[in-house]
Amino acid sequence: MTVGLKRAVTTPLLYFFILGDVLGAGVYVLVGSIARESGGAVWLPLLVALGLATLTAGSYAELATKYPRAGGSAHYVTTAFGPAAGSFIGFCMLAAGIVSVGALTRAFAGDYLQELVTLPTLVVIVVFLVLLAALNIRGIKESLGANVAATLVELSGLVLIIGLGAWVILRGDADLDRLAQVGTAEHGAVGAVLAGTVLAFYSFVGFETSVNLAEEVKDPRRSYPIALFGALLTAGTAYVLIGVVASACVPTEQLTRSSGPLLEVVRIAGAVPEWLFSVIALVAVANGALLTGIMSSRLAYGMANDGLLPPVLGRILPRRQTPWVAILTTATLSLILALTGQVDSLAATLVLLLLFVFTGVNAAVLVLRREAGEPGHFRIPTVVPWLGLASCLFLFTRIDGGVWLRGLILVALGGVLAVVNAARARRESAIEVG
Repeated sequence: MTVGLKRAVTTPLLYFFILGDVLGAGVYVLVGSIARESGGAVWLPLLVALGLATLTAGSYAELATKYPRAGGSAHYVTTAFGPAAGSFIGFCMLAAGIVSVGALTRAFAGDYLQELVTLPTLVVIVVFLVLLAALNIRGIKESLGANVAATLVELSGLVLIIGLGAWVILRGDADLDRLAQVGTAEHGAVGAVLAGTVLAFYSFVGFETSVNLAEEVKDPRRSYPIALFGALLTAGTAYVLIGVVASACVPTEQLTRSSGPLLEVVRIAGAVPEWLFSVIALVAVANGALLTGIMSSRLAYGMANDGLLPPVLGRILPRRQTPWVAILTTATLSLILALTGQVDSLAATLVLLLLFVFTGVNAAVLVLRREAGEPGHFRIPTVVPWLGLASCLFLFTRIDGGVWLRGLILVALGGVLAVVNAARARRESAIEVG
């Protein structure tokens, strides 16, 4: 008898999973970069990015409740367009997850940690990923239990920044005029907001990882939409407020130069030890890596069960009921990337890969409307996936050429996998007919 994944994820656990993955490390490191692209009004591209992310989230909400399978995006696109397209999208999603864990691992070993203790980067990276893999193998409930605690720490850090920023504003040390400053020397107002939106969009990705837990959610039809939209609203509110206080409290030029932009708010407020906020930031980075590692391993497991990856990745540890081979494989690949890549280049490549995934998912919703799926599943208005598809195509045009060159290597690998799986499917079909 085939051993399935254990249904142990409740609505609160799923909410904190999505919230923890969306909050992640993005907002802790990207506020300065957004300011560099958009000007002082950092809150505006964050708000626009929230709207764009919510469009695609609607498509995920429908498909996750219609097809509650661990394969997530790959399974949806396979169902809609066949194994070749599913292989390509699944590979892009899997590559994005592995790249993300590599980037977050590299970030964990960086400046925030060095503020506390000086350790060899190699040692930090190896130990960090070994511990993450061990927790993942231990079990989904244990992993998500750790995530709840870590997410509360992350959220408390953002609340702390919002509170400190409000204090700086009330004591008269902020410049509220910066909140209306849109545009830079390189971009006019519209171009600046759009350029900042691309970076801000990275801060909202993460919600897509949760669909790979659908097979482990107790009641996905009820739980998933509530958890997804609730988490996005929570994160979006926090992000916009962070954009307001960071812009008002910190001069734009100073904000753009900082690799720890939220730390600048702490310094100006002068009421909280800088080391304390460094600890909070490290928790945010570690939690993002844990959740993305869970997604990557579940996606590899789901693709293996769909016949899109080697079947060995579908093996489950009987006692823990976790996909141990997929966990060890994805963690090893992330280790290689963390040791050889840089945070900025890895993060930019992640966004490009996810745009391919989001395009495929929005298109799949429209194609699969004629299939019944699970009875009583969540259904989004038809206009939403169309708008989500348009937003993805638009964001493609804002990706830097250098990122395209790097990303196309991974995209080409995904294309090769698609061709191989399509040829295999044709052979199997011919055998069955014969």
